[in-house]
Amino acid sequence: MKAVADQFAERVRRVVLVTFPDAQILDVTGPLQVFAGANARLEAAGDRRSPRYAIELVASRPGPLQTSSGLELVVPRGVRDVRGPIDTLLVAGGEGTRAALGDRALIQFLRRAAPRARRVASICTGTFLLAEAGLLDGKRAVTHWAYCGELAARYPKLTVEPDPIFVRDGKTWSSAGVCAGMDMALAMAEEDHGRELALTVARWMVIFLKRPGGQSQFSVGLAAQATEHERIRELLSWASAHLASDLGVAALAKRVAMSPRNFARVFGREVGDTPARWVERARVEAARRLLEESDDGVEAIAALCGFGTAETLRRAFLRQLRVAPAAYRTRFRSAAA
Repeated sequence: MKAVADQFAERVRRVVLVTFPDAQILDVTGPLQVFAGANARLEAAGDRRSPRYAIELVASRPGPLQTSSGLELVVPRGVRDVRGPIDTLLVAGGEGTRAALGDRALIQFLRRAAPRARRVASICTGTFLLAEAGLLDGKRAVTHWAYCGELAARYPKLTVEPDPIFVRDGKTWSSAGVCAGMDMALAMAEEDHGRELALTVARWMVIFLKRPGGQSQFSVGLAAQATEHERIRELLSWASAHLASDLGVAALAKRVAMSPRNFARVFGREVGDTPARWVERARVEAARRLLEESDDGVEAIAALCGFGTAETLRRAFLRQLRVAPAAYRTRFRSAAA
């Protein structure tokens, strides 16, 4: 007969999220809502066999805790009260991270609890707390783009990957800023219960796109929305949807009724890059998604994204990502794609 603890582990996946004063509230509520949403979808489907998530919120001390938004969370348990095995150990980030780095009880708890957790993860600047606890030595990790340089300088034993929205290295996960924590939690739910459930949770949360970890923190789509020049903004939106078209300077300039020279000048002022470099970044971003999420071959992806040949795609990947397309797919592709 199985031990009671083993039977419990089969029915319940214990999720422990560690927070602290002035944490980013979405770093806490976003991932936890994904796990709660997974429970709700399993119940709605009448699935009695899949284990549910048991969610626990802890801090150094129990009681009211103010987040950086000014809203208060009531934390029911202190870290000293957490005993036994943990399925998923999470730590939040936010403005209070710097002060939390000096909280020895919190850091020591992470150090003690990590070995008994199936997976350990950080959201946003929570990566600093895992690093402070020595849990990222020799591993790859990410944090919010604004703090990647500081993370690398402060903790030279880890390898910072500044581009992806989340990184998994063995049992250790880390994510970029705020909403990326929800993407990471969705990937965990996908690992536990399959892609269909993760997509269903994303739809119920009205998340526009369930992003894989290799997705960049720096989206060309955001760059397109940032410009106030209406014709350039419309052009970038059109180009993003027609990457296989002729996107040379002359063709783009003609589309917005400008001379090539004037177009290049206005484009550089509005977008902060040359048309050629922006087009290549947009095509690489689209190719990354296809490599992560589809079974299409590299030749087909090169054609779909406007590169023409696999060799042109390979050179663009090496320029921008310093990795070949095939190696990128091996490293970042979702296991359930």
